[in-house]
Amino acid sequence: MTVLIVALLAGAVIGLALGGLGGGGSVLAVPALIYLLGFTPAAATTASLIIVTITSVTALVGHARDGNVAWRTGLLFAAAGIVPAMLAGALSSHLPETVLTVAFAVIAALAALRMLRPQHTVPSGQVHAGKAGAAGAGLGAVTGFLGVGGGFLAVPALVSVLGLNMRRAVGTSLLVITINSLAALTARAGSGVELNWAVIAPFTAAAILGAWDGKRLSKKIKGKTLQRLFAYVLLAVAAFMLVDVIV
Repeated sequence: MTVLIVALLAGAVIGLALGGLGGGGSVLAVPALIYLLGFTPAAATTASLIIVTITSVTALVGHARDGNVAWRTGLLFAAAGIVPAMLAGALSSHLPETVLTVAFAVIAALAALRMLRPQHTVPSGQVHAGKAGAAGAGLGAVTGFLGVGGGFLAVPALVSVLGLNMRRAVGTSLLVITINSLAALTARAGSGVELNWAVIAPFTAAAILGAWDGKRLSKKIKGKTLQRLFAYVLLAVAAFMLVDVIV
């Protein structure tokens, strides 16, 4: 019963992040699965991809109805990350768990610092195709390697590199997250990682409900306020993971 309650609470928080910020939920999903629910790093990253893929699709529907998804831009951005996501996903299953944990904590800390920096939208018509492709490929690699959707990196990239406003960047990032996560899951198929579906199922259900609440919450609270709050939580989680590995 305790495990079920923890799974439901953790899922709700991750859903709020995905629905309200368009990303970041999976960065909390992995440490929650490891430290609160007893998953190994390999199982946690795979389970996180499952949870985030399903939750992102649900949140994407709501943003699409509001017209906040740049479909062509999102598909092109995600396309650049499909192959890197699959290659990195295959590689991650052969690395020591300590390496995965440290890499995850470092990426989470960098993402938090990126969130705390002001975002600058590029002027219309000045999108650099090379930078967009590089950003999409890098995002795909992070998704496949660490088992995260990558929305915490996608939103800043969509704003600063592709010139989308924050609201459309949030909606479009969910499309990118879905495609990259599916590619990474495909690469991990048959890896032999054991998954506890009795935990993953309620975790995902709570995340889906949380995503809808997060979308509504984003309309009442300034996006920058939510983003800064989440960034501070992310920094704390990254610090905890690094200390745990060192100690």
